[in-house]
Amino acid sequence: MEEANGPERTLLPLFPLGTVLFPGLVLPLHVFEPRYRTLVQHLAELPASLPREFGVIAIRRGWEVGRVDGEQGETTDASITAGESLSLYEIGCAAEIRQLTELPDGRFDLMTVGRRRFRLLGLARNDAPYLTGEIEWLPEPKGEPDREEELAAGVLAAFQHYLKAVRSDDDGDGEQLPDDPTVLSHLVAATASLTLEDRQSLLAEPDTVSRLKAERALLRREAALLGQVRAVPVTLSDLAVPSSPN
Repeated sequence: MEEANGPERTLLPLFPLGTVLFPGLVLPLHVFEPRYRTLVQHLAELPASLPREFGVIAIRRGWEVGRVDGEQGETTDASITAGESLSLYEIGCAAEIRQLTELPDGRFDLMTVGRRRFRLLGLARNDAPYLTGEIEWLPEPKGEPDREEELAAGVLAAFQHYLKAVRSDDDGDGEQLPDDPTVLSHLVAATASLTLEDRQSLLAEPDTVSRLKAERALLRREAALLGQVRAVPVTLSDLAVPSSPN
């Protein structure tokens, strides 16, 4: 990672995925595409004193860079278009490599952990085969200090009720959930059965209180849906770590 113009702007290699990563959450990756093998190799060669991290950012539309989709003049401020086909969300999360296994055929298995959120300001031009973004790191403010604990308690109770509803063994009381409101807000966002758009919206919330408010509404919505259909499409274990093609 290298500094760009301005003290608050940084260049960060990007790994566009069909999922959303949150700070503190684990994301395993199987890397087989050549461009991302190169990315991992570059990170593995960094000095031990530097973090081996890249930006996980969700794909809004498109997949292959350079394939023209016929749309012109993308102006939505929450997306960046590369090669006129790959449209990315604006807010992502840095993933730090905690464990790296190189396979005999050159593929990699990674265990990564979300570190901190960032805003994608634009795409940098360089010779690397993978995307590099010009980003700014986002703070993690609490929001309204007199609402944080109250909202966290409400979301915790709603999430425990949700866990009971989605589990066949009807055992949600034994779940160990964090007391810290910010950590709780990220865990709920990552593990509840939500759409990518819902998760992305939660990642982009400006502070913990705003995220907890949004989660409270989403959990109420999900509880109402569960009450109507009495089923969810996947198990909770499948929700904990979303799959990620590359």
